[in-house]
Amino acid sequence: MNASGNFWIMASILVVPLAACADTPSPAGSFPIGQSATLDVGPTLPFTLPSAAIAKAKTGDTIRIAPGTYADCAVVRQNGLTIQGTGPGVILGDKSCAGKAILVVSGDNVTVRDLTLQHARVPDRNGAGIRAEGGNLTVERVNFLDNENGILSANNPRAAIRVSDSTFTGNGVCAPACAHGIYIGEFGSLRVERSRFRDTRQGHHIKSRAHRTEVIDCDIADGPEGNSSYLIDIPNGGSVLVAGNRLEKGPRSDNPGYAIMIGAEGVTRPTPDLVFRNNVLVNDTGRMTVFVENRTGTNADLIGNRFTGAVTPLTGPGTSR
Repeated sequence: MNASGNFWIMASILVVPLAACADTPSPAGSFPIGQSATLDVGPTLPFTLPSAAIAKAKTGDTIRIAPGTYADCAVVRQNGLTIQGTGPGVILGDKSCAGKAILVVSGDNVTVRDLTLQHARVPDRNGAGIRAEGGNLTVERVNFLDNENGILSANNPRAAIRVSDSTFTGNGVCAPACAHGIYIGEFGSLRVERSRFRDTRQGHHIKSRAHRTEVIDCDIADGPEGNSSYLIDIPNGGSVLVAGNRLEKGPRSDNPGYAIMIGAEGVTRPTPDLVFRNNVLVNDTGRMTVFVENRTGTNADLIGNRFTGAVTPLTGPGTSR
């Protein structure tokens, strides 16, 4: 295993969605037997709302959404579905389904890419851009803007969530329970790579109860206005790799004393390794900040990390070198 991130513990069960079989849009309601279909969404296309295309889709289909703003939401029950924008400015938001999310994904092996999901609000203040309730989920190049949660999951210890090249801006709330940029339940694994987090409100940028959590080559910063608690919270332990990230604790942080917290809510996951390698942390809080607070019984291994400002590299078992 290395910081380039070749390891994904559940990759062996990931099923890649079937490719669309035609270059031209399939007629509305047309699903060739034994083949996947492409369903195009846009003002002049067969489906005018993403939810209409998703409701009509079958296993393995692709939903292609033209640029535009759609006040829409959907429940995704099919397996192997791909939901993707076809250009810049594909925006879904200002509406949530099932009291949960803009996209409630209960199917397995679903891919969401090249969208903006914004302004998810629900009565219990726990709404999300994506609510992950099924099996493996892949999120690529998605912008999560001003939601209560960016991504929120249920529990599925046999499945994996992978997020890459995405942005999370202005997500989070505590009213009274806290929502976060990403909040993953007991999944098999969470991998977040090459993604950017800014201005998270009150909650954590990333909170993961997964059995393995990897955060690779991300940019996670409070900025001058963000008031997040932790940058990364692993409340129940588990295997952890945090490598090659650029991190910043801001002056308005709700919890300025800690950047990364491990095991604060009781260690209930097997925790064979805790590795923090080649990260940069800038502390702008004006007080001492702990880079890694380790409350597990496993030694944390800190290698090649660099700090600006008043930083204690590690508290709890482990070494920093």
